[in-house]
Amino acid sequence: MKRIAILLLLAVAGSYTTANAQTPKVVVSDKTGWHKIGETTVSFERERDEILVIGADKFAQLQFKVTEAPIDLRQMEVYYENGDKQPVTIRETVKAPGESRVIDLNGGERTIKKIVFEYKTLPNRKDDKARVEIWGLKTNTDKKTK
Repeated sequence: MKRIAILLLLAVAGSYTTANAQTPKVVVSDKTGWHKIGETTVSFERERDEILVIGADKFAQLQFKVTEAPIDLRQMEVYYENGDKQPVTIRETVKAPGESRVIDLNGGERTIKKIVFEYKTLPNRKDDKARVEIWGLKTNTDKKTK
């Protein structure tokens, strides 16, 4: 009986961690400028991560910021609310602390549904895992013309 209770507790804890890791990022500000969209910690194996974006989710450009350890940023796909998908080849090593080049989105400021990106942490002296943040630029060009 004790063994079943422990197994059930572990199953519930595991499902909570999975659900918690997939919580979408809510962008609450619609002010012009750079806003943090999401963040993750990467391992030493090639990974593919997905950041869901809801709320004030219109951006014109994206950029990755890295701390703790360097990463090999390979590619990303930006999925828009209207169903379009923009593949972007990056192939860039980003030192820590450092940031990637600024990546323009097709069509100017657009409503993003999610961002999927592929990367890996590069070997480093301390065996630290990289901390990666995704930032988006709001230009609010649609509001300036009204």
